[in-house]
Amino acid sequence: MEKIAHLDIFIGAMHAGVITLLPHDRAIFSFTDAYTQSSERPILSLSYLDIYGEPLTDRNVTQTKLEPFFSNLLPEGHLRSYLTERAGIKDVREFNLLWILGRDVSGNVSIRPAGGEDWPPNEDKTLSKAEAARKQQQAMRFSLAGVQLKFSALQGASGGLTIPARGDGGSWIVKLPSGRWRGVPENEYAMMSLARTMGMNVPEVSLVDMKDIGGIPEGIGDMVGKALAVKRFDRLDGGGRVHIEDFAQIFGLYPEEKYTKGNYKNIAEVLWARAGEGAIEEFVRRLVFNALIGNGDMHMKNWSLIYPDGLSSNIAPAYDFLSTLPYMSDTGMALNLYRRGPKKFTDLTTQSFIKFAAEARLPETMVINTARETVEKFHDLWGEAKKSLPIAQNISAAIEAHVKTIPIAN
Repeated sequence: MEKIAHLDIFIGAMHAGVITLLPHDRAIFSFTDAYTQSSERPILSLSYLDIYGEPLTDRNVTQTKLEPFFSNLLPEGHLRSYLTERAGIKDVREFNLLWILGRDVSGNVSIRPAGGEDWPPNEDKTLSKAEAARKQQQAMRFSLAGVQLKFSALQGASGGLTIPARGDGGSWIVKLPSGRWRGVPENEYAMMSLARTMGMNVPEVSLVDMKDIGGIPEGIGDMVGKALAVKRFDRLDGGGRVHIEDFAQIFGLYPEEKYTKGNYKNIAEVLWARAGEGAIEEFVRRLVFNALIGNGDMHMKNWSLIYPDGLSSNIAPAYDFLSTLPYMSDTGMALNLYRRGPKKFTDLTTQSFIKFAAEARLPETMVINTARETVEKFHDLWGEAKKSLPIAQNISAAIEAHVKTIPIAN
């Protein structure tokens, strides 16, 4: 008979639930009575609340995958394959992957094996115990969701960054250079810095020489140049955590659905209901800005809610802003503006934003004024940004040519 394993789910100090691994790679999540009966329970996910704000306790069994909220805490694509191959587990077995990585996932969630074991049973029988242990320690350093090679890192007194041996406890995210595209860290640093200058809520970012980063895991290849360091907004300076969730989690979508289900109107509706006018103004600023720089990758996982006190919510600080014009042939946004609305940058008109406001039941004047102000600020600041930020000539030329094709920018 297969052994039944359990993962304890904590939101802050509260034991919120358990994921149980059943025979034949099936899993089910259930809330604890202490969580459902508490009048002060912090929000785990909006996807787990009914219309009255009560936890939805009827859960479905999943096969191999976990429920979307937990699946979205895990690495994707090539990063997942790289990690699981080194860890000696199958990349489709999300229960075991969460077992390995659950101590330092995003937000105020931590996942711990109920039996106290650090590691699930090794599936690669060709490895010796010593080799398996070495790979396990390497694998535990990949604790962040997404497809890009990135790590949680600690900052030393001298300002240098170190990737800790177990991958947890870091208050910075280090995003390494791309082996496929040149200048990605510089691109993202420049666009994030420009967005901050324009008044958007952007975390601290810096460019760090690869030689100044300690503890880089073996096996990722020789990398030179700059990495991007981003201050984690889900971590506090004193070591505490702040809960966040992305909009794929909020809408119960799996990572592979982040481009194909939903639209920006859906995100705006949640922000309007949960956080109000200020969040919508920030959302529109970011939406227009990313259209201007030609960022075609602002999918459901690149927008998040943050819960500063565990209950109230707001739009989380910005992340993953970069011009994708040098890397993607597609000339459209990651999502439609609204259902059956425009997706191509060249179709973004004032009228389309008026329709967006109407579809999302937002104040039209606020949306249009915010969009126009964002365009004006971009034009005012772009010239200086080209001089002061590390924007490669091919990227600046691509952005300038691109802006001329966007109706709302002209």
